[in-house]
Amino acid sequence: MGRAAACAAAAALLVVGCAGADRKPAGAPTPAPVPAMPPPPADVAAIPDAVPRTEPRSLRGNPPSYEVFGKRYFVLPAAEGFVERGVASWYGPGFHAAQTSTGEPYDMYAMTAAHKSLPLPCYVRVTNLANGRSVVVRVNDRGPFVAGRIVDLSYTAAAKLDMLREGTAFVELRVLTPGTPAAVAPAPLAPPPTLAGGPGPGLFVQTGAFADMANARRQVGQLRAAGFDDVRLLPAPDGERRLYRVRIGPVDSVAAFDALAARLARIGIVDARLASD
Repeated sequence: MGRAAACAAAAALLVVGCAGADRKPAGAPTPAPVPAMPPPPADVAAIPDAVPRTEPRSLRGNPPSYEVFGKRYFVLPAAEGFVERGVASWYGPGFHAAQTSTGEPYDMYAMTAAHKSLPLPCYVRVTNLANGRSVVVRVNDRGPFVAGRIVDLSYTAAAKLDMLREGTAFVELRVLTPGTPAAVAPAPLAPPPTLAGGPGPGLFVQTGAFADMANARRQVGQLRAAGFDDVRLLPAPDGERRLYRVRIGPVDSVAAFDALAARLARIGIVDARLASD
């Protein structure tokens, strides 16, 4: 996986234990060599989740926008109500004790995460859509800057979600506002979307959402002409702003999602995302 340009010189010295990407914008200082790894806790599963609390916006890591690998990212003015579905990765030994975007040292055994656009710090519930496991993490870093990835988790968060072996997982992110009931105890989890051909809605790759049906049909034609199968055009549910969503799928694995995203990028569709409703 790629790393941000500012850390390219140091990347060869790091042992990267994840499927994520560097979390610092281009131009950030190269981190100092990391110290020897501490031994892992005796029971990673017993490490408690992060507890949402009100914190001031960090003086570091929150520019209005920043650029990495020629792409500009915009930091959200607020986190309340944010929900996102996509692919999670994790980052570990090569970054332990290195500086995060807020200036804090990264602790791979803490319950933290990196995100490209959420304000720092904030708290997010991450749910593994394949098994329903859920954790709460504190977002204090930037990344991952790899196409098709929405969040980089600490080693411990990834372990508690049972995604260490695969390195990636389909997840849902839901920002928690301190003081609300959801920030104290999670709501009962709905059954996760079906990933492998059973009953249920499954997970899809959404290539676009259009207010004009003609534009949506034009993209459907483009996809079919390029050889994509299982292309469908869905109107928005009643009561919502009228949108026509173009989707491919379902997809049953992160590998299938990545393969579709790579094919889409070759025909100029670079903002495909995971969808399940």
